Amino acid sequence: MVTGVAGEHMAAPVPNPQFVLRGARSAVHALHFCHGAQGHPLLLSGSLRGLVHVWSLQTRRPLAALDGHGGQCVTWLHTLPQGPQLLSQGRDLQLCVWDLAEGRNAVVDAVHLESVGFCRASVLAEGPQRWMLAVPGRGSDEVQVLELPSKTSVSCLKPEAGARLGMPMCLQLWQAESSPRPLLLAGYEDGSLALWDVSARKVCSRVACHSEPVMALALDPRRARGVSGSAEKVLAVWSLEGQQALQVRGTHELINPGIADLKIRPDSKILATAGWDHRVRVFQWRTMKPLAVLAFHSATVHCVAFNTTGLLAAGSGDQRISVWSLYPPT
Repeated sequence: MVTGVAGEHMAAPVPNPQFVLRGARSAVHALHFCHGAQGHPLLLSGSLRGLVHVWSLQTRRPLAALDGHGGQCVTWLHTLPQGPQLLSQGRDLQLCVWDLAEGRNAVVDAVHLESVGFCRASVLAEGPQRWMLAVPGRGSDEVQVLELPSKTSVSCLKPEAGARLGMPMCLQLWQAESSPRPLLLAGYEDGSLALWDVSARKVCSRVACHSEPVMALALDPRRARGVSGSAEKVLAVWSLEGQQALQVRGTHELINPGIADLKIRPDSKILATAGWDHRVRVFQWRTMKPLAVLAFHSATVHCVAFNTTGLLAAGSGDQRISVWSLYPPT
């Protein structure tokens, strides 16, 4: 069933998915849009059984299944322009680097991870051939920042003694146009959000956003504004004042608890959330006005992703990926 909302009820019905991808053969935990050879649009999905499927959005069929995580859940996917290369994070404590050029599907490098927690990695371009990677660290409350492809350590971000933030649950590397210093947003088990200066290894600002662990966050760099979701039934909207000070701007109450993922569309117009209640919720990002509830899936929605043309994909525990065309960019 697919229903629309303003609140949870809406006169205009939401259309069905544009199409549905079946064949992942286990729960879908990660999604990422990219382009393949000759610029053909692709969707990558990571599954509970450790496979990364490469889907053609033209034929709507899988082109390849990449097996590099020993049957352990794939939790995060990202592509680098070099090659192109794919990064895949799994619960086997490996972050694999794949060469996807000219039809190749080979693991060419790997980063050993120190933590098997729920926290997804984050990557930031530092130059044409250099990237910064943030991953959970060896200590339960630490974040390790590495440089790729060298895998050398940039910094280890550990909260001050007595802070008791718990484990990092979600990460977002970021660099403001006005500053050369990379920053890291980290959501923690205690419900707080911290902004780190990566080079100085210090917390610039910390704010209590949630009463439960922060499960997902998304940043809109244009507005220096972001949103986070947790195990509770509240979305928190916050800002980065002067790109240094975190401030909660408001909260939005949901009907049911549990946000697994959330994404802001590249044009900063639309926000989508993935819910434990099997639903995808769509909001106007600037105002947080509810636009739609997509009640297509029959199990937890673990992940959502947007592409630059406005397509929205959602991956679920029901082993299906729904792809939607809603409120297309103008």
